[in-house]
Amino acid sequence: MITLLVVGEPEDAGALDRAAADKPSLELLHARDAEETLDRLARNRRIDAVLLLLPPNRSSEVAAILREEDPSSPPLFTAGAHEPPPGVRRLASMTPGEILDALARELSG
Repeated sequence: MITLLVVGEPEDAGALDRAAADKPSLELLHARDAEETLDRLARNRRIDAVLLLLPPNRSSEVAAILREEDPSSPPLFTAGAHEPPPGVRRLASMTPGEILDALARELSG
């Protein structure tokens, strides 16, 4: 089981939820901002990765706060064409299903 924390607005994460419904080995959790992300990470140490679905400036802010507050946080990813913040891996802009497949490949080695 891979547990992915998706950080973004609910309407942005909805397509990922629909794609994840076809992937029984994938569990998605959600957060809207840095504070909620830190709370989810503190409460659930099973989270394998964090996917930032935020505008570039907010992704940078959340990534910086995570690195400062929780240096041992799981790997950070973003999807899209914009340049990722330092310490965040960029996945090419893809469909939600392709994003989930790419993350599963990255996390399973």
